Amino acid sequence: MFLSRVEIASGDFKKMRGLTHLGAYHDWVERSFPEEIAQGLRLRHLWRIDRLASRDYLLVVSERKPDLELMERHGVQGSAMTKNYDFFLDTLTLGRIYRFRLTANPTYAVVQPGQKRSKVYPHITADQQRRWLLERQEKLGFEFLKQETSLGMQPSFEIVERDWKNLKRKQGKRNIKLSCVSFEGALKITDVDKFRVALTEGIGREKAFGMGLLTAIPLGE
Repeated sequence: MFLSRVEIASGDFKKMRGLTHLGAYHDWVERSFPEEIAQGLRLRHLWRIDRLASRDYLLVVSERKPDLELMERHGVQGSAMTKNYDFFLDTLTLGRIYRFRLTANPTYAVVQPGQKRSKVYPHITADQQRRWLLERQEKLGFEFLKQETSLGMQPSFEIVERDWKNLKRKQGKRNIKLSCVSFEGALKITDVDKFRVALTEGIGREKAFGMGLLTAIPLGE
């Protein structure tokens, strides 16, 4: 596995032209893997947009290395970089504490009368979105640390951003908006294998469109 990053050329009108919706970012990510396209492969590429020190970055987790020149298609020249993610994944330790960041699309499904498939709806409120993540911690191989608050002991994570992102559909289909929620906080690994899967395969829905990427850094680093 590989973890790659490039600074988005937010101030370059020419490079940013057309990069106006999630589908355009998805296309940027996919085109950064020309060998996979040539071989007809459709491997999963997790990605998200991070804002650090007033700069925007595209972060990508993938099975293969991307073409760094193509990653700079909408990025700042010379800013693309990649590293072997397996080195980090191999250091994951049961009981170790990490700071984490996750951008996700919290949803729930409702069974429709007379239908075989459920209908999916977004969680709207911050409380619903927090509960969505809390309910998944055991399945994902971690537990949140607790912190003292005015309401007593609470899980040590917070929502740092909530937004609705545009997704343009193919001609003839209605464009939609996807709920995009970013969480940050501290967690402890309870199952290394499950946690590794969460890091490499993502969490929740709409992974092709910038959702589901979880990253973690050992606390204190």
